[in-house]
Amino acid sequence: MMFAAPALDVQSVPLNGEDYALACWLFLRALGAIYGIAFVSLWVQVHGLIGSGGILPLEPFLGALRRRWGRERYRLVPTLFWLRADDRALHVACAAGVGASVLLTIDVAPAPCLVVLWALYLSLSTAGRDFLAFQWDVLLLEAGLLAVFLTPWGPLPGPGVVWAPPGAAVALLWWLLFRLMFQSGVVKLLSGDPTWRNLTALHYHYFTQPLPPWTAWYLHQTPSWFKKASVMLTYVIEIILPLLIFGPPEARLFAGAGMVVFQLLIVATGNYNFFNLLAIALCIPLAGEDVWRALLPEMVLPAGPLLRASPGQTAVTLGLGGLLFLLSAVKLWLTFFPHRPPRGPLGRLLRWVEPFRSVNSYGLFRVMTVERPEIIVEGSDDGVHWLAYEFRHKPGDPARRPGFVAPHQPRLDWQMWFAALSRYELTPWFAAFLARLLQGAPDVLRLLRANPFLLRPPRYVRALLYDYRFTTPAERRRTGAWWTRRLLGPYSPVLSLGSPPD
Repeated sequence: MMFAAPALDVQSVPLNGEDYALACWLFLRALGAIYGIAFVSLWVQVHGLIGSGGILPLEPFLGALRRRWGRERYRLVPTLFWLRADDRALHVACAAGVGASVLLTIDVAPAPCLVVLWALYLSLSTAGRDFLAFQWDVLLLEAGLLAVFLTPWGPLPGPGVVWAPPGAAVALLWWLLFRLMFQSGVVKLLSGDPTWRNLTALHYHYFTQPLPPWTAWYLHQTPSWFKKASVMLTYVIEIILPLLIFGPPEARLFAGAGMVVFQLLIVATGNYNFFNLLAIALCIPLAGEDVWRALLPEMVLPAGPLLRASPGQTAVTLGLGGLLFLLSAVKLWLTFFPHRPPRGPLGRLLRWVEPFRSVNSYGLFRVMTVERPEIIVEGSDDGVHWLAYEFRHKPGDPARRPGFVAPHQPRLDWQMWFAALSRYELTPWFAAFLARLLQGAPDVLRLLRANPFLLRPPRYVRALLYDYRFTTPAERRRTGAWWTRRLLGPYSPVLSLGSPPD
């Protein structure tokens, strides 16, 4: 099986940065808003996740790495929290991220804001460990890094000034969108998963996805032929349409429109935080000046002059952009040939940049889960009578209607989905979470919907594993419940603060 990545020779592609200056201006405004969503979403939960009273406290983690790795820690774990890692530092980092995202959105000092946003989000992603290890987190970092090439690095332009980036900078955004979509499609076929091969993946997806909304219940009831046709359409959008990105403008517009509609359908049937918004934003540079001026009212368009990239910045963009393209092309190669990694200087360079999370592979739902194990956490004062903790957004009470929460990402609820697919012994953060419940940690309890132990923490906690499925229309008419569940057994042992460490 042979594979060749699409050529990205900016000299041969008819790509003039001036034709996409307005599109890039719009993309940067959208990116600023998405950064803001990401920082606000994390800000309201960061202390419960990695604060001093959180599930995975940051300071002891960095202290252990400092003792073990010495100066090498700065490259292996790149984060500004090496300077200070207490709760105040987490608060300041999130606040600074929100502030910089607002400035970027209103077009104030875009280049410095992009650098600050990338550094802050990288620092938080590194510090967050399990809770910030999602593909949209690294996608935001990669898009944020490439966006630096879209802004002038010299004297700061005023608001409303449109800057024509080097054509290579626009091509890198196209390349990122291509890899995001194309890899997400091909990994489904390369994984060998039978549900993707026999077109039955959507028979399971709607109820097994991490946080299904109520619309997913209705899609789950659709006929089998409709779900199979939807899988075929997914292949067309994720594998065929991305190939048109490097075609003529008309084909590129068609591909962009198809991918935007696809992302909107996902938004309507799932909760994937800011990921879909970011994917839609990456489609903005596919359309040129004429398209956007025809689509948008004059009042929202920038009124400033058009500035052009200097020869020096164009040369630097070609050099650094070419290196990023090479490294990301290797990532795409490894999708097809995972057992043939590069050796020599290229392999060493790829390993060196890995901790910075800005040159990535993509591929959501490589293997479709066909069952939904769900963890229910309970506490007790006597070991006989147990009360359940209710999470904010993940399934719990079968009668509670699944809701929409995007673009916010409740990261504990998401990790509970992954924990249920694994085992207690292989999920170290989960034992730490149970310990915080026994301590009655306020920051952790604020991550939950309801705490049944308001006066004092329970003496014991445990976790049970259930099999959850959407109810049938007949069951829902009879019971009013959205879910039906069946007890599978214990997920964790019964724990108390006097329990021996696991």
